[in-house]
Amino acid sequence: QNVTRLDNPRNDAGLVAETLGALGFTLIGGRAQLDLDKPAMDIAVQNFGRQVQGADVALFYYAGHGVQVSGANYLVPVSANPTREADADFQMVDVNLVLRQMQAPGTRLNMVILDACRNNPFGARGLRASDGGLAQMRAPEGTLISYATQPGNVALDGSVGDGPDHLAGCRIMHVQCAPGDGRTPFTPDEQSIRHRLQQRLFRRF
Repeated sequence: QNVTRLDNPRNDAGLVAETLGALGFTLIGGRAQLDLDKPAMDIAVQNFGRQVQGADVALFYYAGHGVQVSGANYLVPVSANPTREADADFQMVDVNLVLRQMQAPGTRLNMVILDACRNNPFGARGLRASDGGLAQMRAPEGTLISYATQPGNVALDGSVGDGPDHLAGCRIMHVQCAPGDGRTPFTPDEQSIRHRLQQRLFRRF
């Protein structure tokens, strides 16, 4: 609503949601959650936290604007319009909140895919402290955090003509384990899920 609209996130999110549903995942609200404002995003994250209780595998995928403020990563709802760093906590969603929702007893594997490493869209409005791209995060035990590019770098949105199947597939193909967590890039379970996602995403391309 307050920044330039990205061309691909709606397509990517819809495709990933369809793919995950076909692989047996239960979707929050039964479908991709698109163009959420702050209250709706808060509710979606809370519902996600409740639904992953006792799940074998929990996967959180986000496509859209993302910014780094004072070393913390934030997801940007469509209603966000911050003019100073202090606005981030009230107008955006800290990725650490998502991670805390995923720390449910019995969950064997958590995967977070952040397709959101773009330039700070609010730089001209006073939120100038944000560095480019997203910050490196230390993954909690049993959690894989994946980025569209290396932490601190910027991933471009591309054009609609690139095709959502190809873009989402490429991003998931190149996700990397968050540095510094002392784990190998992919466990057998993680590799299996990644492989099945790749197969279904590239099947259409």
